[in-house]
Amino acid sequence: MDDSTARFRDAWGRFATGVVIITTVEPGGGVHGMTANGVASVSLEPPLALACVGRNRNTHRLIRATGQFGLSILAHSQRAIAEYYVRPAATRKGDVPVEFESLVEKWPVVHGAVAQMGCRLVAEHEAGDHTIFVAQVEAIATRDERPLVFYQGRYAPLT
Repeated sequence: MDDSTARFRDAWGRFATGVVIITTVEPGGGVHGMTANGVASVSLEPPLALACVGRNRNTHRLIRATGQFGLSILAHSQRAIAEYYVRPAATRKGDVPVEFESLVEKWPVVHGAVAQMGCRLVAEHEAGDHTIFVAQVEAIATRDERPLVFYQGRYAPLT
């Protein structure tokens, strides 16, 4: 990593974010997930969200294939789930229990997350080595719990 890339990463590491699991459905019906913090609200009317996904990720291929994805903003107690989905898919051995539920029987989301959204893809934009997927949020559920926060390369307590 060259110096400018390291400085860029360090600068953005100082932006505290929530931790999100982006979920998609695999061809056999299984749930695929990845940990992300490159997500954001785009619009209230209509309700739009974006997810930035590296083009080399399995999630990228699955979002394109299905045209939809779920967003689960994790609770503070769900750190193990965030760490599980950071691992390469080949090293995920089911050693962390992850319970999914469905929003409107369509979007898989992480059970117990502080917010869950079901998203239908409406646009995509190539940017660097990622694609920005823009989606209309068609289902939402929330819970009153502390969120999991990521800051300077580690999980941080919300105080």
